[in-house]
Amino acid sequence: MRRIDLHAYPGTQPWIDSQGVFVEALGKYWGRAWTAEPEEKVIDKFTEAGVEVVLVAFDIESVIGAPPCTNDYVTELRAKYPERIIHAWGAVDPFKGDAAIAEAKRAVNELGVLGFHFHPIMGRYRVDDRALYPLFETISGLGVPVMIDVGTTGMGAGMPGGLGSRIEHAHPLAVDHLAADFPDLTIIASHPGWPWVDEMTAVALHKGNVFWELSGWAPKYFPDQLKKDVRGRLRNKIMFGSDHPSLPYERIFREWDELGYADDVLADVFHRNAERVLGL
Repeated sequence: MRRIDLHAYPGTQPWIDSQGVFVEALGKYWGRAWTAEPEEKVIDKFTEAGVEVVLVAFDIESVIGAPPCTNDYVTELRAKYPERIIHAWGAVDPFKGDAAIAEAKRAVNELGVLGFHFHPIMGRYRVDDRALYPLFETISGLGVPVMIDVGTTGMGAGMPGGLGSRIEHAHPLAVDHLAADFPDLTIIASHPGWPWVDEMTAVALHKGNVFWELSGWAPKYFPDQLKKDVRGRLRNKIMFGSDHPSLPYERIFREWDELGYADDVLADVFHRNAERVLGL
């Protein structure tokens, strides 16, 4: 069965560098060293897992001063390894204002990114902040989707003050507001959205332009209602993501199998919904 991973980070040194002060917290959160791997080893992991990934860029430079994992970098890796990296999510730091808008245009028109990923907790914003709407107007006008993290995160978890990050920034209602204000914008909510899983379910059901990928969590920990909804009322909304390198693929796919879904349901999750909604 085809497996499209909508949410995979490079795991290489430029990506580690882009996280700045959050690296220590992530290592503690995941219980292992949070260190870079050579790109060849990363590609080998994708190959062994049999996944086709959409690689994710990262930019929160204006908040922590760390250099971005750039749009050029992820699209260069896409060109270098086309059999494994089938597309790339761009990243723009919303606080860069006009420069972010210009970069969004360049990333689509010159680099050909799939769309843009936003990490509200690390970036310290809500996507429904109207000060950011000129950027979302630009992205909507470019005709590309966005992927927006919802729910809590390991970024800053367990550190004093969460390193200044606020989990409220990633509340699903911010996605609901953005979807209502930009009905032509396709939005992929990312991660299960805990502790607001029910709220995220409501948003996905209510907004026709909102979809949902469940990366970053071991499937066995999905709440019971979500497990039912994946094969029921959310079946045409759910997509697969890993949040690589957070969890090993072997564990992720073993636990998806242990959920007991029919092959037809897994086909929707692993590839058919992404093919239909994102043209992959």
